[in-house]
Amino acid sequence: MTDVRFDLLLKGGHLIDPKNSIDGPFDLAIRDGLVAAVAADIPASKAATSIDVSGLHVTPGLVDIHTHMYATAGNPDGWAGDKSIHPDGFSFRSGVTTMVDTGSAGWRNIDDFRNRVLDRCATRPYAYVNIIGLGMTNPTSEQNDADMNCERVAAAARDHEGVCVGIKTAHYHSPEWTSVDRTLEAGELAGLPIMVDFGFFKRERPYHELVGERLRSGDISTHMYRGPVPCIGEDGKVLPYLHAARERGVLFDVGHGAGSFVFENAVPCVEQGWYPDSISTDLHVNSMNTGMLDMTTTMSKFLVMGMSLQSVVEKSTIDAARVIDRTQHGHLSVGAAADVAVLRLSSGSFGYEDSFGGYLAGDRRLTCELTLKDGQIVFDWNGYGATDYRQMPTPVGVRDGEERFAPPG
Repeated sequence: MTDVRFDLLLKGGHLIDPKNSIDGPFDLAIRDGLVAAVAADIPASKAATSIDVSGLHVTPGLVDIHTHMYATAGNPDGWAGDKSIHPDGFSFRSGVTTMVDTGSAGWRNIDDFRNRVLDRCATRPYAYVNIIGLGMTNPTSEQNDADMNCERVAAAARDHEGVCVGIKTAHYHSPEWTSVDRTLEAGELAGLPIMVDFGFFKRERPYHELVGERLRSGDISTHMYRGPVPCIGEDGKVLPYLHAARERGVLFDVGHGAGSFVFENAVPCVEQGWYPDSISTDLHVNSMNTGMLDMTTTMSKFLVMGMSLQSVVEKSTIDAARVIDRTQHGHLSVGAAADVAVLRLSSGSFGYEDSFGGYLAGDRRLTCELTLKDGQIVFDWNGYGATDYRQMPTPVGVRDGEERFAPPG
C-alpha cells in the first residue's frame, strides 16, 4: 500500500458528466473530499478503498432546485411546517446532494429556518426567500399583499447571501399582478433572479404575459408542465410563445409536485424537444407519497418520454446548478467537491403516475445505489462500502476503553 494516492476509487462504472462531455467507462478517484482523478483505468492499488461499480452509472450528485425543507416550523398543513420534509431523510436516498428550498420561509422567519434546518443538515442547502414575510405558513397568509415588503425581502436575501439563490412567489389567488410585480421589485433590489409558481391561472394575468413580457432573463417559471399552462396548439405543436420566452432568457423548471405535472402536457412537449432547463421534484410530504415519489423517479419519467440519459442527467446536475447560479456543483471536474450519485438503470416493465393519476408505461427506471457527499458515503443501498463481516477484527461494535466484551462465567 506504499503507492496509495487516493482515499476512494469508484471503479468500472459508466461515468456521465455533461459539463465535461464525458459519457463512457471511466474510473473516478477521490482524495480529501475532492475529485482527484478521472481516467479510463485507475489501478485499484492506488486507493485505500476501491468500490466496484460495474454495470452502474456514475454521475455528479443530483441538484434538486425545488423542494420544501422547513419541517420544523410547526404550522399545520403548511409548506412552512407539516408539509415540508427534513432534507437528510430524503436527499441522499435519491442521489441528491444539493437541495433548494423554494420559498417556504419569508423575511420574517428565514433566520429561524436557517438556524433550525439549513445550517444543521448534511445535505448541501440553498433557499429562495418568499415575497410574503411569513412565507408558506398557510394559504391565507400567502395572499397577504400587506406582507410583501420588498425592502425587507431584499435585506433578508443579502443577510443570507451564502444560501439565498433568489426570491419566490407562489400560490397567489388574486387576478392582479401584485405578487409577481413585488417579487420582481425585490429581485431587482437584491440583484437576484426570481422564481414564479403562478398559483391560480387567471384571465386577467395570462401565463403568456408572465413569461413573454414580465420575467427577465434568468428568472424561472416553475411547474412548466402544469395542467393550466398553455403548451400545445391546435396543430399539435408546442406554442411559439414558449420558444420566444426561452430566447429571451426565461428559464423553465419542472417542479413536479403533487398537483403540477400532467403527462398530457409533458409527453408532447418532450417528444418535440421542449425540455426543461432543470428537472426538479417539488418535494414535500404530499408529493413524495403520490405520483412524484422522488428525484430518480422524476428523472425516469423524462427518460421514458424520450430524453436521452445524458440529457436527463444534465438537467438534473450542471444545468440545474446553472439555474441557481451555483456552478461549483453538478459536475465531476478534478478539484470539485466529490458529490457523486451512483445510479442503476434497469430495463423492464415499469409504470409512472403524474400528479392527477395519469399513467404512463415505461421500459426503464433509474434508482440510486450509492451517494457520496464531499467524498464520504452517505447512502449505500447494497453495502458497496462495507467489509465482509467474516474479515472484520473482533469483537465488533465494542467501544474501545469504554466497554468490555464479557460473556457469562
